[in-house]
Amino acid sequence: MTIALTTPSSALAKLKPLDELHEIAARHRAAGETVVLAHGTFDLLHIGHLRHLRQAKRHGRILVVTITADAFVNKGPGRPVFSEHMRAEMLGALEFVDYVGIVNEGTAIPAINAVQPSVYVKGQDYRDSKDDITGGIIKERNAVESHGGEIAFTDEITYSSSSLINRHLSVFDPSLDEFLEAQREKRTLDDLVGLLDRIKDYRVLFIGDAIIDDYNYVSAMGKSPKEHMIATLFGDREIFAGGVFAAANHVADFCREVEIVTTIGEGCEFEPLIRSSLKPNVKLHPVRRPGAPTTRKARYIDKSYLRKLFEVYYMDDSPLSGNQESEIDKIIADHADQFDLVVITDFGHGLLTPSMIETLQRHSRFLAVNAQSNSANMGYNLITKYARADYICIDAPEARLAVSDRYSDIEQVASEILPGRIDCPRIVVTHGKNGCVGYEADRGVVHAPAFTKTVVDTVGAGDAFFAVTAPLAAAGAGMDQITFVGNAAGAMKVGIVGHRRSVEKVPLIKFLTTLLK
Repeated sequence: MTIALTTPSSALAKLKPLDELHEIAARHRAAGETVVLAHGTFDLLHIGHLRHLRQAKRHGRILVVTITADAFVNKGPGRPVFSEHMRAEMLGALEFVDYVGIVNEGTAIPAINAVQPSVYVKGQDYRDSKDDITGGIIKERNAVESHGGEIAFTDEITYSSSSLINRHLSVFDPSLDEFLEAQREKRTLDDLVGLLDRIKDYRVLFIGDAIIDDYNYVSAMGKSPKEHMIATLFGDREIFAGGVFAAANHVADFCREVEIVTTIGEGCEFEPLIRSSLKPNVKLHPVRRPGAPTTRKARYIDKSYLRKLFEVYYMDDSPLSGNQESEIDKIIADHADQFDLVVITDFGHGLLTPSMIETLQRHSRFLAVNAQSNSANMGYNLITKYARADYICIDAPEARLAVSDRYSDIEQVASEILPGRIDCPRIVVTHGKNGCVGYEADRGVVHAPAFTKTVVDTVGAGDAFFAVTAPLAAAGAGMDQITFVGNAAGAMKVGIVGHRRSVEKVPLIKFLTTLLK
């Protein structure tokens, strides 16, 4: 088979922004020519892609191929292997491809709306919409038909770029490769997708501290000539609803209903931001604290490399008053048993009192707990303040603090020492670049390696791990499944600045699929 290729300069000349593709496609339609659109990642151009695109070209006079931009490729660590411009150049080098575009979103909808193709071409694996785990093909069909076009499917043999990349390009460390290959042999992917489907109708109650994460982006100018400090120039600011709000949003795309009980400052200036940040199926029950602010953590960040320079806390972490404690105790006692699980995100900022903890332990059908150590509570907010839980998830320093043990192997801490301090049958200890350790009382210890080394922002990664896996633990997932999904959620979250996005079901399934192909 002979494939005609263009020169590199000609290939790059085919790359056009979407607004220009809109005008180009309109001119071709006005000239009576049929415009065809194909969209994908095309990370590793292979024979299946070539045959698919050649068939696509047969549907019309002009073939436009668009690709997903690097930032929106949810295909796991190290992906895409080839940058968006390299992928665009590879496609543009094919003589039968007329134009190439890059889409700065995670779906093909912007490309469809820009090009308005007469024919939109997909591979045969999308022919039955029930087989599309993302549900995207239905939205794409609707978008195409809204512009008077139709969808067509090629019938070439489907090849998986992810499988080829995983097996031949060595994008993973050898130890991770070995771990993933073992999971593929066990058909882990089918089990995980089924497990995520099992929790879709769950009702989840979150109890935890309200936190506003305030990101101030600055540029360092140098040392002050009169003071021993670094002067910075303010550039920009982003304010996020963090703490319990971010954790609840991570769960919202996996479960039917999510409710939050927390405290905020009376007359909280951030309440509109908080409410607008919550997913539609998340309901907020705020208890207001007179004279106290909503906890805000202002971080000052070098905008060049997203390195955090320092942070300032604005908070009152003194224990709740008796009236406020009684109000929340009553909410818990009256409602906790109506939920499939109760999730505690305890940041140690004054919300969780001994009375509240006892009420939660008595009334929750399934209790998942995360108690965090941070610069405001170091040594004072230990997981051992909970006598029992059904699932706990903390990081390695928090686990060591809880058992006053700096040197024992972390597996021993998770499986032997910590279970002696708290009655809990499922324990996960996250360990950064070392992955995580999971302990299940009747099955022993499992270890899962980290799935990425690319870290943009660690804030909230542990919360994402915990929040996504808590419903899975309540659904009876095995510890090997919990740690696998948790590491995937954490790997996704460290690629997100602050709380710009939450971990969601479809991108997570794509991530898992890529890992396990």
